[in-house]
Amino acid sequence: MENAAPSQDTDSPLSAAYNSSNLEPYGKQPSLRAAKEHAMPKDLKMLENKVIETLPGFQHVNFSVVKTILLKENFPGENIVSQSFSSHSDLITGVYEGGLKIWECTFDLLAYFTKAKVKFARKKVLDLGCGSGLLGITAFKGGAKEIHFQDYNSMVIDEITLANVVANSTLEDEENDVNEPDLKRCRKPKVTQELYKCRFFSGEWSEFCKLVLSSEKHFVKYDLILTSETIYNPDYYSNLHQTFLRLLSKNGRVLLASKAHYFGVGGGVHLFQKFIEERDVFKTRILKIIDEGLKRFIIEITFKSPG
Repeated sequence: MENAAPSQDTDSPLSAAYNSSNLEPYGKQPSLRAAKEHAMPKDLKMLENKVIETLPGFQHVNFSVVKTILLKENFPGENIVSQSFSSHSDLITGVYEGGLKIWECTFDLLAYFTKAKVKFARKKVLDLGCGSGLLGITAFKGGAKEIHFQDYNSMVIDEITLANVVANSTLEDEENDVNEPDLKRCRKPKVTQELYKCRFFSGEWSEFCKLVLSSEKHFVKYDLILTSETIYNPDYYSNLHQTFLRLLSKNGRVLLASKAHYFGVGGGVHLFQKFIEERDVFKTRILKIIDEGLKRFIIEITFKSPG
């Protein structure tokens, strides 16, 4: 998994993950986009029937995902899909925060889960900045007791995350013709896992915090927060720090994957670690360094004092 090669299909989200040169410079905080919760549709076939493909390059793990390039045809006009494709930009300030592509470090974190045998059973998990939701899906398959998915853009949740979670919660009929292309096979679920464990949210981080903290009489904080490539912009560090502070349980931990530095944006691992150290609330520990191409890191973040 660590050495998964990019697909040769330039339209696939996996190939997009290996193109990180289109980062738009930032100079201000993200707009305070209101947060909302997205309900799971009663008719799951509506999600199952979305165009999906299987991500290559994984051993013992197959992910079915929405082929996001086709969203451009389904959602023409002035929206995040058309703007993203027309401007060749992976990020558009205050409009789109990258949820249409699967970022490279997501695969690093998935590989780490396997190698380190990360346990999800009986944990409450947040996939922060979830995009396609692969991190949360892995926790779901690993027996987490509750999984929340959050992304800045509501369209990403509705059109990508929800569909991916449903697609990966079912088993394909083994009697399907193995010679049929993956996209043509009939998806007949044998086992639908407990989808009620999953909740879906969109909106800016501080607004998301307000929503979940006010929506329940007693909000149970997360045992594990999973996040990938969310520290690209130093302007967002304060909100991210506050999110961890407000939502992480006292004995919980954050697993964060990031590139060493994001050229053109200014963020990166060392700058974020310095930010964390200056606030003296959390401690960071480097769990893994991937020194292939642009150096990448997996970091654990925990409270300095669990009390």
